[in-house]
Amino acid sequence: MTSPFQSALVGLECFDCAARADLAAPRSVCERCGRPLVARYDLAAVRAEVPRDAFGRHGTDLWRYRAVLPFAPSFPLVRLGEGGTPLLPLPRLAGALGLERLWLKEESPNPTQSFKARGLALAVNGALAWGRRGIALPSAGNAGSAAAAYAAAAGLACRVTIPEDTPEPFALQMTAFGAEVRRVPGTLSECGRVLAEWAGAPEWWNVATFREPFRLEGKKTLGYEIAEQLGWRPPDVILYPTGGGTGLVGMAKAFRELEALGWLTGPAPRLVAVQVAGCAPIVRAFERNAARAEPWADATTVASGLRVPAPFADTLILDAVRASGGTAVAVGEDEMLGGMLELAAREGLYACPEGGATIAALRALLARGAIARDARVVVFDTGSGLAYPEAWRAALASPRSARGPRQAGVVA
Repeated sequence: MTSPFQSALVGLECFDCAARADLAAPRSVCERCGRPLVARYDLAAVRAEVPRDAFGRHGTDLWRYRAVLPFAPSFPLVRLGEGGTPLLPLPRLAGALGLERLWLKEESPNPTQSFKARGLALAVNGALAWGRRGIALPSAGNAGSAAAAYAAAAGLACRVTIPEDTPEPFALQMTAFGAEVRRVPGTLSECGRVLAEWAGAPEWWNVATFREPFRLEGKKTLGYEIAEQLGWRPPDVILYPTGGGTGLVGMAKAFRELEALGWLTGPAPRLVAVQVAGCAPIVRAFERNAARAEPWADATTVASGLRVPAPFADTLILDAVRASGGTAVAVGEDEMLGGMLELAAREGLYACPEGGATIAALRALLARGAIARDARVVVFDTGSGLAYPEAWRAALASPRSARGPRQAGVVA
């Protein structure tokens, strides 16, 4: 039987204890210690066989990087046009901040309008490769929408648990794709506990953040794209809104791989984990120089993607930030809403709250002198603001808005 996995994928490795696992059977987390598994490649073979300029021949979506993704060329992929999102210059905002060069990685053009399409595309293809028939996950919104979409395209069943206050557009989208959706009082942590009872193994393949090895591979394509879009010279700093942290860890993995492949011109960027004051377990652990992040009590924020009180991959996130020489910063709720308003008013971008948080964090780090004014900086907008009507209503009603709720046409 032909393997669904490509020859350069040599196996899986536990990030924490370095235990190895093969690909012969479905793998979720490390059997020895229960921590996340990470895909490892024979990068020397890739470097010898794949020239850096070969990607232009393979389309515009994330599968252009198939040489460093898990699946064999013969494997019939489920794909919806994920990845290949723009890196937009922000000249007016850069000028207002006194920054020479600033770009925004705009992820809303992805299927289901968020960056979650990248990871779930890989996770669902992984479920197919291992013969799974149903997937399940807890979600704050965007991940559930992406999982439901790819499950529908793959012909898989899908179950999602979401916090009861998840914005309605997400629940509608998941249901439209045929997923079974259950609202749960509390945060993502409570959703995970309910999911374990409602959609347990082996019938349901858990594709939650870092509960299987391939979502990370989809998210690492963010790093490959940013490097390629900047002529293989990485930016100096990347600010990333960090809930579960897959994208941050994925980019760190991407830049390590790119260095091993010899494809970078210049050093890898410093990575900044951006959280909000109402839920900042990674920032607190970073500031205390702790190895693990303690769960955050009473997590609260309108940025549902940042309301992750106990990220499973805390060690991976902290390692990625520290190894890059980066930092972790929490911003206030009002500052985050102000960042949303700035992106809209100065650059015509209707960002999600998580995107606003990266602007607020950039402003704070510039004020501290932690980012130089001549640095080349990338910030993120991880999804469309259309999914967050309550956050935008709050932003437009805030004192930071140049237009109050009456002038903005918002009905109180």
